Amino acid sequence: MTELTAHWKKSSKSAQGNCVEARLSGPNTVEIRDSKLPNGPSISIPSESWTAFINATKSPN
Repeated sequence: MTELTAHWKKSSKSAQGNCVEARLSGPNTVEIRDSKLPNGPSISIPSESWTAFINATKSPN
């Protein structure tokens, strides 16, 4: 995923729309939800944790 904004963003690599979506919900907070349940629950995590997660899941080039 690229930089987050206040709008929900889905990974460009998600298959058939089944993925998580993320957005900035505050200056240091990322909100995450299931793309299949856009009106369902979401979780909030520190933006540092989101960055660490994204960096850990990137494929080596």
